[in-house]
Amino acid sequence: MLCTLKIKLMPTEQQFNSLFETMKRFNEACNFISEIAFENKTFSKIKLQKLCYNEIREQFNLSSQMTVRAIGKVTESYKADKKILHTFRDTGAMVYDERILSFKGLELASILTLDGRIEVPMVISSYHQGLMCGNRVRGQADLILQDRTFYLLLVTEVPESAPFTPNGVIGVDLGIQNIAVDSKGEVFSGAKVNALRDRNRKLRKKLQHKGTKSAKRLLKKRSKKERRFATDVNHCISKKLVEKAKDTQSAITLEDLQGIRTRTEKTVRKAQRAQHSSWGFYQLRQFIEYKAKIAGVSVILVDPRNTSRTCPICGHVDKKNRPDRDTFHCRACEHVAHADNVAAINIAKKAI
Repeated sequence: MLCTLKIKLMPTEQQFNSLFETMKRFNEACNFISEIAFENKTFSKIKLQKLCYNEIREQFNLSSQMTVRAIGKVTESYKADKKILHTFRDTGAMVYDERILSFKGLELASILTLDGRIEVPMVISSYHQGLMCGNRVRGQADLILQDRTFYLLLVTEVPESAPFTPNGVIGVDLGIQNIAVDSKGEVFSGAKVNALRDRNRKLRKKLQHKGTKSAKRLLKKRSKKERRFATDVNHCISKKLVEKAKDTQSAITLEDLQGIRTRTEKTVRKAQRAQHSSWGFYQLRQFIEYKAKIAGVSVILVDPRNTSRTCPICGHVDKKNRPDRDTFHCRACEHVAHADNVAAINIAKKAI
C-alpha cells in the first residue's frame, strides 16, 4: 500500500531563499509551458518536450531534469481539463524525483536548486521514521510551502499484512456528539472538537465583522488549528479501533454514509447546520480503512438505515424507539440502552 508522508524541512535563511527562488522559477516555467501546450493543443509529454525543452532551459536556467519535471507537471494538469488555459501559482508544488532529490539517512535531504545541491535538515516523527526505514520511497516527491515552512511529500510503499479470518465483528456508529461508538461499548466523545468549533465559530463571526488585515490573519490561523486538531482526534480514534479489532481478531463494520449530507440537509435544524457541515466522518473512515489494511483487518460497509431505530433484542423497528438523542427504549420489549451503542450493535449484526 502507498502512504504519503509529510516531512518538515528546517533550512537556514540562505537555503530557504534558494528553495523559494527555485520554486518560483519552476512555476514560471510551468506557466510558459502551459501557454505553449494550450496554443498548440499539444498535451502529450513527449510532443510538448520536443516543442519547448531547449527554450525552457535557456530562458529559465533550469536543469535538464527540472525541465522534464515541469513539462510533466503541466501535462498531468491537462489530463483533467483541456478546455481552459491552466496557470500555476508562484508557490505551487515543485516536483522532484530521485535524480534531483536524495537523502542522507533520516537527517538530511539533498535537494537540487538553481544554486546547486543543498543539504537541508529534516524533522521526522518516530511514526514516519518507522514507515521510511526499510520501505522504498516511490516515484516523485513534492516540495510544498505552507505558512513559510517547506515540506516534502514523500510516497512510500508500506507492506500490508495478510488479512486474517475474523472471529467476530466490531460495529462502529459514527456521529457528531459522539464521534464514534463501538459495539463493545466504548465511546469516543466529540465534546472537545465540538467545543473548539463552537468557540471558533463565535470568534469567526466577530473577526469577519471587524474585517481588518490582522483579523483575517487570525481567522486563517484559527481555521488551520481547528482542522489540525480534528484530524489528530480522528487519527487517535482510528488507531484505537484498528488495534482493538486486531487484538480481538475481529472485522470492523462501518456505516456507508456516502451522500448523507445531501439526504439529510432538509431535516437538520438551522442551529445544527454548521456542526453537520463540518462533520469529518469520511476522513475518519479513510483513516480506519488504511490503518486496517496495514494491520490485516477487514473493513465492511453496511446500509445505515434504521440502525438506531431497531431493537437489538426483539428486532422491532419504530421511530418512537428513540425518545431522545441519547436514549433507546423499545416499544415492544421495553429494552433500554444508549442509542449510539444500540446502533453500533445493529451495524455489527448487519455485517454478520
